[in-house]
Amino acid sequence: MSNDDIIGDPGLRKPIDSYPFEIRDSLRRRYLAKGPCQPVGHEFPFTLIREKNQRFQVAWFKDYEWLEYSVSKDKAYCLYCYLFANNNRSGGNVFTEIGFNNWKDGRRAFVNHEGSLGSSHSGCRMKVEQYRNQRGNVNQLLARQTTAMEDDYRTRLSMVVSVARILLEEGLPFRGHDESAESLHRGNFLEHISWVCKREENVNKVMGKNAPGNNQLTSPTIQRDIIECCAMETRKIILNELGEKKFALLVDEAEIVQFVNDKGMVLERFLGLVHVNETSAKVLKNAIDTFFAKHDLSLAKLRGQGYDGAANMSSEFNGLKTLILKENKNAHYIHCDFFETLSMIVNTIGASCKRKDSLREIHNEEVLNQVEMGEISTGRGQNQEISLARPGDTRWGSHYTTIVRLFDMWNSVERVLLAINKLGESLKIRQSAGGVFDKMDCFQFVFIGKFMMKILGITNTLSKILQARDQNIGYALNMINVVKNKLQELREDGWDNLLKEVTEFCEGHSIDEPNMENFVHGRSRKRLKGGEPMTYLHHFRIDIFIKVIDVIAMEMDKHFTEANTELLRCVMCLDPSNSFANFDHVRLLQLAKLYSDDFSSTDIIELDHQLQNYICDMRSNEIFSNISNLGDLAKKMVEINYHTYFPLVYRLIELALILPVGTASVERTFSAMNVVKTDLRNRLGDDLLSDCLVCYFEKEIFRSIDDEVIMQSFQNLASRRNQLRPLKIRRPNPC
Repeated sequence: MSNDDIIGDPGLRKPIDSYPFEIRDSLRRRYLAKGPCQPVGHEFPFTLIREKNQRFQVAWFKDYEWLEYSVSKDKAYCLYCYLFANNNRSGGNVFTEIGFNNWKDGRRAFVNHEGSLGSSHSGCRMKVEQYRNQRGNVNQLLARQTTAMEDDYRTRLSMVVSVARILLEEGLPFRGHDESAESLHRGNFLEHISWVCKREENVNKVMGKNAPGNNQLTSPTIQRDIIECCAMETRKIILNELGEKKFALLVDEAEIVQFVNDKGMVLERFLGLVHVNETSAKVLKNAIDTFFAKHDLSLAKLRGQGYDGAANMSSEFNGLKTLILKENKNAHYIHCDFFETLSMIVNTIGASCKRKDSLREIHNEEVLNQVEMGEISTGRGQNQEISLARPGDTRWGSHYTTIVRLFDMWNSVERVLLAINKLGESLKIRQSAGGVFDKMDCFQFVFIGKFMMKILGITNTLSKILQARDQNIGYALNMINVVKNKLQELREDGWDNLLKEVTEFCEGHSIDEPNMENFVHGRSRKRLKGGEPMTYLHHFRIDIFIKVIDVIAMEMDKHFTEANTELLRCVMCLDPSNSFANFDHVRLLQLAKLYSDDFSSTDIIELDHQLQNYICDMRSNEIFSNISNLGDLAKKMVEINYHTYFPLVYRLIELALILPVGTASVERTFSAMNVVKTDLRNRLGDDLLSDCLVCYFEKEIFRSIDDEVIMQSFQNLASRRNQLRPLKIRRPNPC
């Protein structure tokens, strides 16, 4: 059984008796551990009933703990009856399969459903209580567990949970290739337990060969259950912290929610991974809907969406952005051969320590010769030892660094490639190095390299601003305009300087240069649309130089449209720096109108008056005189209770803070996944990987959870042979 069998939305579940008998017990326990689907923050739609608009009331969740709501069907269900009811008995299947939606008679129908002590629902409720009280079930009574056995079991389980926590926090693998008793490398989990047993006699007495043969608590299934419970309890804290707050969704290879907590702090929380068979917008949207239902999240509370720039994510007509905007208009959206060769160069040089050391020595020798000849100067901090930087999968800035270092170390790199070509470990390696050298030692590679260095140099600052954890929207807006202007300048006036720079570099490194007036030769001889042969000048200037700049400018316009740029300009009016110099009353009202579900027409009128008082107070109050960013402003307002004095202004600040300007967080998450899912753990299942990542990324929350919470969660996840006596649990406080 996988986590995919646990369907969050009750309207989409299969009947419990349609599953194989052997997994029904586990399914029931997992559903009970998760709890009923109660999307508290959902905007429940109105339904015309007897000429009146009626809808589901969120207050019903507090009165009926068994009550579930299906977002997809707009109907109510009963979790207890779904898990245990026999639909042939009286009461029918309204609350298990059909669903209830006569909201006008809601409370009366719920009371009737509960019925008397002999009702079907009461019978299901009693079975739920029996499931939750494993200590009182028949198997437990037959086992006649003594107090000493319970104490031993607690010691054993506590030890296992402690070891699992260490491995999860550090992103380490659990299993070993050979876990037999004779193996010297049984894997981190078993080796850590063995290490503790050798040093703690009280643990050694109840572990390993001293433990009951059927209750070792070290099997792969037990390990997976503990990991699942660790992740489940971590997610519970995140979701409780989120509560009914508005949030933004950041999606790339992972799903992250961004929201403002009760202290006015902007938080980004990793919730997990969702496996999809394809990345079409429709499939991604279905995956998000399923993920939201599983964690009782509501799309209606979404106030921002940030994705990568792939066409299937941001396409105006078919993209995920548009599909979400159709359901929620307030979820605002913000967002080569050369590089293959570049990666081949870095990979060939960096394939062994010997090659990297050789490159370092040769480059140091080159620098020393240049210093002796007076070609470069010396001084503190100059000519420090460098190496080729490997370009990252999620950072264009890393490509910029790689290109800069490659041209700085050009002669050294060529010498190493030639050495590998002559003295490589095998014929294949020698041929590969020779092929890479030939691709590098040509005019086109140099031209594109120098050109991309200019392009990435122009965009690098903007990239860093958008990737920063504390984003300054004012700086970002200014830099967007700077980048657009610099790209236009490069297009109009940069060709001659670029060609001159490339030509001088090729002459200095004995690289053949084509005559720009000659026609392009080769088997794939390029022609213009009219059928005429293409000159090298046309190829490099029109097909590469102009075309690349136009594509980047078009992408800039697509990512930073007039609509979302205007949105950012409005947000910038909340910036507290320089005594709220950017404050603009009219634009802030315009910003509020963009969030029509959060500001009614009456709210807009009241906000108008609040803004006038707010700006006067802010500029005259010394408490706010040194605050320079929106995040600090929100925290200070909560700290001195100003968020209650200006509630509508603070609501506007919250919405501004969760508006995603970039997807740096999910990119950082994707990069960090390599720590958890290494080449040696490439068979890690999606559910297990997601659980491991939640504990690893949200380490601070995970560490705050008491061991007893995880142990009780583990106990309730399945039917256990041994039981724990309930202890007083220390509940963690959210950050």
